[in-house]
Amino acid sequence: MRGNREQGVGSSVQKLKQLAAFGAMTATLILAGCRQDMQDEPKFFPQRGTNFYADGRSVRPQVENTVARNQLRENGYFYTGLINGKEGDGMPFPATLEVLERGQERYNVYCTPCHSRVGNGVGMIVQRGYMKAGNFNTVRLETAPLGHFFHVISNGYGAMPDYAAQIVPEDRWAIVAYIKALQLSQKATQADVPPGAHVEPLSSIAEREGLPASFADEWTLPPTAVTGTPDNGLYVLPMPAPAPSTNGEGSNSRPNATQPAGTPAGPREPQQSGVPKQ
Repeated sequence: MRGNREQGVGSSVQKLKQLAAFGAMTATLILAGCRQDMQDEPKFFPQRGTNFYADGRSVRPQVENTVARNQLRENGYFYTGLINGKEGDGMPFPATLEVLERGQERYNVYCTPCHSRVGNGVGMIVQRGYMKAGNFNTVRLETAPLGHFFHVISNGYGAMPDYAAQIVPEDRWAIVAYIKALQLSQKATQADVPPGAHVEPLSSIAEREGLPASFADEWTLPPTAVTGTPDNGLYVLPMPAPAPSTNGEGSNSRPNATQPAGTPAGPREPQQSGVPKQ
């Protein structure tokens, strides 16, 4: 009798052990399945190769004749400032007073630290030793097409970083319009303003406001300002040679011409830089 009782107890213990082992195996399989789905799932890593596709690229090209969200840019000039790969000259929308005021506000935020509020390239951080910034009041930039300024804001130029992430395209064009107005303001004559308006030199304003005579003098760069160029001059990207004339005209026509002085600011049809408007 006693032997049968011990045999029954031993059998129960054996069954419990088998049940525990089965439960452990089941839990292991379940956990393994979760790791496979959550952690070790098949996926592609950016810029890594793969043998899944015949060309070995994990990053797939965009499907032909499709447009991704926010990728439909029907007005290419509005987003690039370029026409057939060259800087265009014109605003994609009217340069109203509201646009100029918005451009001034954005210019004062993002551009004045380097270019200063008068656009002479001697902003505060330049005065403290940063790379020299472009002077908007030079002949090169006074005659530059509007698309040049938009393209530089979008992509950078020399030591200047791009501001595509900080400034939306519409505001970039507003800044471009304000830069052209700023250029005119530095050399404006009575013929550039409407009847009844008066052009007054800065020296006269300074005298009337009780400011020192040096207030209207040209700004000078400190010796700590650097350029990074061998001749200590401004970095200027090489300009493409003008296309030969095909209409028999001489070379006196000026490419990249700006709007004549005294012409009211308004919409201009974008045209390719250096190519006569048809």
